[in-house]
Amino acid sequence: MTFRIILLIAFLAISCTAEKQEVQTPPNIIYILADDLGYGDLGCYGQEKIETPHIDALAASGMLFTQHYSGSPVCAPARAVLLTGQHSGRAQVRGNDE
Repeated sequence: MTFRIILLIAFLAISCTAEKQEVQTPPNIIYILADDLGYGDLGCYGQEKIETPHIDALAASGMLFTQHYSGSPVCAPARAVLLTGQHSGRAQVRGNDE
């Protein structure tokens, strides 16, 4: 408890004496989690048969990520891994069982 109080006082002292820095707004992040959607299934990644104009517009004004891996091959454990931040070996959800 004492350590937390000392740490809080030190933080307040540093923040009061620090020079004012320019405040930057954090980036807007849109994370789209979709089941059974592969890398090449969107127009922004090269799909030519299925039109995805709204997602393509988002990608055109932002960033594209080309390496992302799911925590599991099926949807329920993949979502559990994403939402809990745990490794799939430690997450409670192992499959799509009800």
